[in-house]
Amino acid sequence: MIYPWHLYLMALLYVIAGIMHFIKPKIYTRIMPRYLPKHLLLVHISGIVEVVVGVGLLYKPTKNLAIYTLIAMLIVFLLVHFYMLSSKKAAAGIPRYILLLRIPLQFALMYWAYYYLQF
Repeated sequence: MIYPWHLYLMALLYVIAGIMHFIKPKIYTRIMPRYLPKHLLLVHISGIVEVVVGVGLLYKPTKNLAIYTLIAMLIVFLLVHFYMLSSKKAAAGIPRYILLLRIPLQFALMYWAYYYLQF
């Protein structure tokens, strides 16, 4: 099935983001909330999920499951975004205005994924 080009773009972005969890894991482990255990393991699991979701978006039998998984993942990632707003140390040097902008961006990404349930 031929999907809109922007669905392929979304899939590519998540595959790349997932691969980055393995190439640059320190970027992700340093922003993990301290109350979560085994940061590196969680970073690797989330990287795998992002790659699988990205690939799953491209196939009709898995597309909707991938979309729902993606939305759930983005909801869980909100924990990281709110945690990063909790202190200067948690912000990992990222300016507060960028951290604040990431929250509505998460909801925009959820909507972007939800949009493809109609195809």
